[in-house]
Amino acid sequence: MSRDPLYTPLCRLLGIRLPIIQAGMAGGPTTPQLVAAVSEAGGLGTLGAAYMEPEAIREAVRAVRRLTAKPFSVNLFVAPMRDDYTRQAEVQPVIDRLGAELGVPARAGTEPSPTPDRLERQFAVLLEEGVPIISTAFGPLPGPLGQAAREAGRLVTTMVTTVEEARLAEAAGCDVLIAQGSDAGGHRGTFDAERYPYGALVGTFSLVPQIADRANVPVVAAGGVMDGRGLAAALLLGAQGAQLGTRFLTAVESGAHAAYKEALLAGSEEDTVVTRWFSGRPARGLCNRFIEEAERSGIPPMPFPSHNTATGPIRQAAAKQSNPDYMSLWTGQAIRLLTRDTPAAKIVRDIAEQARTLLAGTGTGADERDPH
Repeated sequence: MSRDPLYTPLCRLLGIRLPIIQAGMAGGPTTPQLVAAVSEAGGLGTLGAAYMEPEAIREAVRAVRRLTAKPFSVNLFVAPMRDDYTRQAEVQPVIDRLGAELGVPARAGTEPSPTPDRLERQFAVLLEEGVPIISTAFGPLPGPLGQAAREAGRLVTTMVTTVEEARLAEAAGCDVLIAQGSDAGGHRGTFDAERYPYGALVGTFSLVPQIADRANVPVVAAGGVMDGRGLAAALLLGAQGAQLGTRFLTAVESGAHAAYKEALLAGSEEDTVVTRWFSGRPARGLCNRFIEEAERSGIPPMPFPSHNTATGPIRQAAAKQSNPDYMSLWTGQAIRLLTRDTPAAKIVRDIAEQARTLLAGTGTGADERDPH
């Protein structure tokens, strides 16, 4: 029997059948149902837990476990949660002006809200609950946490956006490198946001082979991968798998807001921008009124996480009012390849089937998609 071209060393390492990872998108899209569906289909589902309280993570992990016995991952942000509100007096009036359009009370002149630092408590829950794979963004796990993960026998994946970041992550002990190209949606995984205010913007096709040539651990391509063509290309570039985020945002099991999903399905590759105005860190999403007006002010945002905390009331109000003009509509650039209300398991199966056909050299790469 011929060897399955999709069963890479990454699959053996992670205990999965297919080299397809669903990205850990923080903020609600990665429901336990989505995570479990991807894992059940043979890929690796990931819970985006960066903004979750530790006990909420525990409940979600247990919910995933009730739905699948397969491996899954949980993603955390490892950027220091140290507030810096020194520029609040300059920035808050812009936030207040935009929030007023949604009825959000002004906060200029008031005491800034502190950002909770949950990382150590979040991490402790992952160890206590036996989560097999821990995923990080904005850097590798801090030394003591990385050591604790290794001692507990957990695997760690780290998002990187440059060859140097890949070197640092591997030196810190990460088991898998997620090479995030500039076409990816959501937050840039760049470690040093001061050095790269808009993130290191190296394209996926340029980044993956350069990291793969130098890494001693498996590399996963992220950014612009939406179907079997992207997975096949990633493998040919030297990656051992692909991570997809945007592709699962409009899946049946996605927890993304309905207005968010509709905006994505109506968008195009020309509609995305990289902005720091929602969180203080660079992220790619659909340009909307919030971004346009905030950028037009000419005032730089505050640093993460303080700016993210300051704009939180606007995002919350926008969600309640189903108003996408003020939501953070994170998405990658290959947005036209999205499908409406497709089950996550079908997405995984279709990607795998198309990639196998292409790698076997017997197909054209055309796939059958659900109509919008």
